[in-house]
Amino acid sequence: MSAPLTVIVKGWPRLSETFIAQELLALEQSGQVFDIWSLRFPTDKKTHPLHDKIKANIRYLPEYLRQEPLRVLRAYLKVRKFAGFKQAQALWRLDYARDKTRNRIRRFGQACVLAAEMPVETLGLYAHFMHTPSSVARYAAVMRGLPWAFSAHAKDIWTSPEWEKREKLSAATNGANFGATCTGSGAAHLRELADTPDRMHLIYHGLDLSRFPEPPKRAPTPKGSIRLLSVGRLVEKKGFDNLIDALALLPADLDWQWIHIGGGELNDVMQKRAVDAGISDRVEWLGALNQPEVINQMHSADIFVLPSRIAKSGDRDGLPNVLMEAASQRLAIISTPVSAIPEFIDDGVHGILSDDAPQPLSEAIYTLAMDPIKRAELTEAANARLKKEFTMMPGINHLNGLLRKMCGQA
Repeated sequence: MSAPLTVIVKGWPRLSETFIAQELLALEQSGQVFDIWSLRFPTDKKTHPLHDKIKANIRYLPEYLRQEPLRVLRAYLKVRKFAGFKQAQALWRLDYARDKTRNRIRRFGQACVLAAEMPVETLGLYAHFMHTPSSVARYAAVMRGLPWAFSAHAKDIWTSPEWEKREKLSAATNGANFGATCTGSGAAHLRELADTPDRMHLIYHGLDLSRFPEPPKRAPTPKGSIRLLSVGRLVEKKGFDNLIDALALLPADLDWQWIHIGGGELNDVMQKRAVDAGISDRVEWLGALNQPEVINQMHSADIFVLPSRIAKSGDRDGLPNVLMEAASQRLAIISTPVSAIPEFIDDGVHGILSDDAPQPLSEAIYTLAMDPIKRAELTEAANARLKKEFTMMPGINHLNGLLRKMCGQA
């Protein structure tokens, strides 16, 4: 079957991007037919069951142009004859004048291959992330004379230069037909930059609760004995350095264990930090796990901790899906009031939102550790809010309608 929609992602599959896999599977089950084009090859050794359910054809663009020079050359010779090539090239030259990087050159080469190899039946392009994937989508769409759209998330919103965001949101500069983002804070920011605010749509990812087991009936843990769980990449914006320091401040009479799930560039640094803090015997590093393995760990935990913060680069979380996953399993949540996290968690109602500094974070952990009744109240409230306001299908229906309209199918 020909695919009228082309979906561009940065890498496929990725364990840390379950929200993309969840969305694409739901769109496919709603009748969308698409091919997935990835800018990078997979690096994770595992996949989620979600990835295996998606039937779309998966294609990989040259990750580095030098790796497939003949493919790039053939594509260039083909697309330079397209009516939109000169316009796309002019857009790229203007971008390159402000961003003279190899990455920008690579984006144009990848766009040439994409424009050359997409099926003739293609009606539109849809990119996940506003930075690199959207640049490739924009150049290729202009070459082919097609509309394009994007979904923005976190780092791409807060670390991309303003000129690039404005131009990707303006019809005058071949911007997106529409943009979607998963947080109210992100939507407000991008609406301020768009030529027309209604070009940007707030679409929460939500959670497909059919993929998750019923939460366990948790037996009360002894007061002062607690199992903590964190899931997230070991990168600056997740704040795990502060969490390690916070754990080292916990009173000696508290019996605790911390389990961490996820890989990341700071893995060795964080493990050494735990050793230096004298708490390594209470910490277990499980590395990257698939979703069923994560859920299994949630069932044996008492508190989920995600101390997100704004990185020096401006990078930050949006609304991490893993918080909703923790709520689905009635796991008490401690996080921080960063970005869109307060859009899901009201402090003291659905969880605890702490300052990310070690001392207040340690106090929040100790308070919940010593109060199993409060933990139970928070878990019930978060689970109820999840089911009422943050399920998946309302967002999927909204996005599906936008994509069909863009492709002339509505």
